[in-house]
Amino acid sequence: MAASDSRRDAGLIPPHGGRLVDRVLTGEARQEALAQAVELPKISLNARAMSDLELLATGGLSPLEGFMGEADYRRVLHEMRLASGLVWTLPITLAVKRDAAQPLKQGSAVALIAPWEDVLGILHLEERYEYDRSQEARLVYGTEDPAHPGVAYLLGRGEVLLGGPVDLLQRPALRGFEEFRLDPADTRALFRELGWRTVAAFQTRNPIHRSHEYIQKCALELMDGLLIHPLVGKTKLDDVPSEVRFRCYRALVQHYFPEDRIALAVFPGAMRYAGPREAAFHALVRKNYGCTHFIVGRDAAGVGNYYAPYAAHDLLRSFRRDELGIEPLFFMETFFCRRCAAVVSTKTCPHGAAERVALSGTRVRELLRRGDPLPPEFTRPEVAAVLAEWAQSR
Repeated sequence: MAASDSRRDAGLIPPHGGRLVDRVLTGEARQEALAQAVELPKISLNARAMSDLELLATGGLSPLEGFMGEADYRRVLHEMRLASGLVWTLPITLAVKRDAAQPLKQGSAVALIAPWEDVLGILHLEERYEYDRSQEARLVYGTEDPAHPGVAYLLGRGEVLLGGPVDLLQRPALRGFEEFRLDPADTRALFRELGWRTVAAFQTRNPIHRSHEYIQKCALELMDGLLIHPLVGKTKLDDVPSEVRFRCYRALVQHYFPEDRIALAVFPGAMRYAGPREAAFHALVRKNYGCTHFIVGRDAAGVGNYYAPYAAHDLLRSFRRDELGIEPLFFMETFFCRRCAAVVSTKTCPHGAAERVALSGTRVRELLRRGDPLPPEFTRPEVAAVLAEWAQSR
């Protein structure tokens, strides 16, 4: 199936580009492709490429149907648009070493396999082209510093990019998340069933602390529903493991949110740490999942001190509303104010810095590493208990 049924999606926000891609093979077509794959040349995928394959095939990266060809790649790097002119901020590419690319013929099929050799998909190879990794680092990450996790990943990739549409035959396992592994078609069906016309999405790779809870509830005051959509693909090594983070989200939803107005699902994408470009990418992707609004806080998708605190706000504001098709909800830095006895921001609190307890995922990780308890100003006790149990088990 190449596109979603427009009647079925009536009343929901259109996917990016107008149609929801579906390149998941089932039934007889899948069996034929699996048999064909035995005879095909094979490319082994790493964790990020496996995530990208799944999102391409299920429509999470609509309108992309496969790994980018050179025209899309070049224009995304320099203009943050696809060759068609549609806004798109991150390259979605498959890199291989030059000697692995050499025998592959354009117009042929290539089996995409997991490191454990299971066949995951088929790449219908249309292009192979070389690229400048240093240039991509500068344009996408704003730095060539190898200490940046996105740059480090980029510098370790192969020299040749393979472009072409993909078919998905088997998904990589997401053990423990099966119930919450909802494709864009699934979340759209859920929103339709619940009668939600306005849905805010919240992207996170950290345990939810009180600051997150505050901005989620602010958004929920205005929306029919909220999609809490934690990223569970590849992250950097010092991030809290996805299964621990997800236990925190479930505890928070159970005790502090009206469950009939919350959807909790996992996002199988990998983290790029590309700051403003990635924040815009996360917004476009959530549009494909059926969300009408996207929460953007301080240093969205950032890492270290590589990006200005509100660079993501500035980039998203640079696009016309009709180009994005999803409405960003911009939030300033929030903190716990001792005088207000609440989580607030500079927009709502008149008190000085001495009264503020700064809240951040980085700070939570520091306390956990030291074995210090998480104060109630940082996080709810149910979430603190999950994190403390994990920290002790380490």
